[in-house]
Amino acid sequence: MHTSLRAALIAGAALAAFTTQMSQPAIAQDVETARSMADAPYWDASLPVERRVADLMSRMTVEEKLAQMISTWTTKGQVQDSADFFDPARASRLYPDGIGFFARPSDRTGGGSPRIVPPRSIEESVRYSNALQKWAREDTRLGIPVLTHEEALHGLAAQDATSFPQAIGLASTWDPDLVREVNDHAAFEARARGVFQVLSPVVDVSRDPRWGRIEETFGEDPFLVSEMGVAAVEGLQGVGKDPTLGEGQVLATLKHMTGHGQPESGTNIGPAQISERTLREMFFPPFKEVVDRTAIASVMASYNEIDGIPSHSSRWLLDEVLRGEWGFRGSVVSDYSAIEEMASRHKIAEDVPGTAELALDAGVDVDFPDGVAYRTLGQLLDEGRITQQQIDRAVERILTMKFNAGLFEDPFVGDMAPALASNTEQGVALARRAAEKSLILLKNDGILPLAVPGDGPRPTIAVIGPNADVARLGGYYGIPRDTVTPLEGIRELVGDSAEIVHAPGVRITLNDDWWADEVELADPDENRRLIAQAVEAARDADTILLFVGDTEQTSREGWADAHLGDRTGLDLVGEQNELFEALRALGKPIVAVLVNGRPPSYPALAEGADAILETWYAGEQQGHAIADALFGRINPGGKLPVTVARDVGQVPNFYNYKPSARRGYLFSDVTPLYPFGFGLSYTDFAIGAPQLSSSAIRPGQGVTVRVPVRNTGALAGDEVVQVYLRDDVSTVTRPVKELAGFRRVTLAPGEETLVDIPIRADAFALWNRDMKRVVEPGEFTIMVGSSSQDLQETKLTVSQ
Repeated sequence: MHTSLRAALIAGAALAAFTTQMSQPAIAQDVETARSMADAPYWDASLPVERRVADLMSRMTVEEKLAQMISTWTTKGQVQDSADFFDPARASRLYPDGIGFFARPSDRTGGGSPRIVPPRSIEESVRYSNALQKWAREDTRLGIPVLTHEEALHGLAAQDATSFPQAIGLASTWDPDLVREVNDHAAFEARARGVFQVLSPVVDVSRDPRWGRIEETFGEDPFLVSEMGVAAVEGLQGVGKDPTLGEGQVLATLKHMTGHGQPESGTNIGPAQISERTLREMFFPPFKEVVDRTAIASVMASYNEIDGIPSHSSRWLLDEVLRGEWGFRGSVVSDYSAIEEMASRHKIAEDVPGTAELALDAGVDVDFPDGVAYRTLGQLLDEGRITQQQIDRAVERILTMKFNAGLFEDPFVGDMAPALASNTEQGVALARRAAEKSLILLKNDGILPLAVPGDGPRPTIAVIGPNADVARLGGYYGIPRDTVTPLEGIRELVGDSAEIVHAPGVRITLNDDWWADEVELADPDENRRLIAQAVEAARDADTILLFVGDTEQTSREGWADAHLGDRTGLDLVGEQNELFEALRALGKPIVAVLVNGRPPSYPALAEGADAILETWYAGEQQGHAIADALFGRINPGGKLPVTVARDVGQVPNFYNYKPSARRGYLFSDVTPLYPFGFGLSYTDFAIGAPQLSSSAIRPGQGVTVRVPVRNTGALAGDEVVQVYLRDDVSTVTRPVKELAGFRRVTLAPGEETLVDIPIRADAFALWNRDMKRVVEPGEFTIMVGSSSQDLQETKLTVSQ
């Protein structure tokens, strides 16, 4: 964690301790309990982890080993009392040999909407985790601690935790340092509650906007996703290759291995109709970069299938590639219920024990969330269908994670104050800064930034739309102490200097609960009545701010047949386009503010709005960040991490296509609505011709691109300098361009700087016809600019 932020959090924790000590039951500062086999070498922290694992393994029964491979989540009620608190007596009856993992201690019953069953408070979560670990240490024979996990895709998904922009918004910052800081903060909040593992980040390369989970990703480009993924893991787990956790860090879980982001027909968990070459070129790199550059603790397999082999049963994917080629030494965990789905959905096994056999053989070590399949491993061992060696190998990896996490030394939360400091001043400030940097200006005919009203006549500003007075957070969300809606942010900023009128215009869905199974669009007739009311409200306005897009239901993870989240269309749903056209007929300036989870393929708005600001789901402070951007308190500088299609018929539509693609269509345009890397500013930048550190390199060498950048406008602002390359002639086809480097810079009016962006040696390599990774000598085109379409070129020679 950044030193200044950590110091501030510690100070905040001290204040929280002082202000709550008289009203909150105290947590004992020393929660050390009696340890089973206290003198055994595996308790000796001075010994190497390998020796500690070996000693513990030598003492474990088969039953104790098998218990380490399972978890509980939807079954957690079986180990809880009538008040939903952990019951050690029930746990001992159900798990006499202990249990390896415990999913989401922050929720009470294992899944379900927090609107229906409120999650545990911070105090309750801490006490629950402590009780769980006390039981494991005192009431099981060997005292093996439990590894608890939570979701933390864009902040810890728990009560009173800081909520940051959704992943696609974080990617839009093009700022790995910020992504590292955000994840570092999430780790701090999780660890303070006794959580040692999070299921994050998602490094799926997403190349189909119909897929509802695209909001959870860092976009379509393997290089951008790699850099953001590495930064996220470093924030969660620590920088470098040391697998032991530092203070305030958690074990990260990389997901989902792989091809998940381009499912057949755009439907979640659909088959990945992807060749090995495309896997290696586009989908493998983020996973490999994280494995190469960090100490990533675990990797989650994906629900889908590749070439007829479900990923949870793919020895090639999980053993030969991940562990063999890349040298990954951590644990492979299952996605929730994915192992048993190889029988119920994929139909490659007759029953659940058959799926457990397949998964263990492929190298899956842990069965999340409830161990339904791996509870049959004892039976399979007795029948000779699996071996003791397979079990031992998995358990060694699991125990290594626990030793590296420091669980054997201190699994308890001894001081409540750091946890109570969650989502306080420092986290809120970081959430606001992240939101500000995630905003993308897609169009501006000169209307933005709006002038903050002064002493003259009070203008009337109409704030219209279904997303104007709600703070949408996106999937896998936490519950912050407070949120700021756009309407609230605008009212706070302008105060009494303008007349703010508001009308919802339409409702999008009848319900906006991400957890709810049924999704029903609002009644069209009622929406048309609301449109008429919005038109009347805006009739005398000087400017209309129109907030449209998604709810958490119209683009989300479709995790079951009864819980869908993918779509066949990309445009606004319901009567939102009717609302826009009705307001447009007033002849007033319209600024469209997009609040959404999928790329904004809204052609009517793109053509007719005077300005468009993309905000995604910008976290708890979205209202302040959006208001500041609209009124020029900040200058939007984000860039698109995805290509935005004009029409669903263009899908898949990504910038790094092959030369034979994109020939054209009858009666339609082949170009995207907005290109990858695109984003405007309230100021202007001049990016000069690129200069190379060398005009010729040899295989195995990289090169540095130097680019002059000048702010030629009147306002300070951010530009993202992007470097692409193209292999001009190659033995296998290569993309027309590939992102190879980028850097976000801030410049004052008139300021100029030289930006040096290194291109790593591996960027020039390809998978040849024999599927060998090689660098072929020849000419490369190096391209530099502000987006994937606005580029200047120079040539580089790779010699023999």
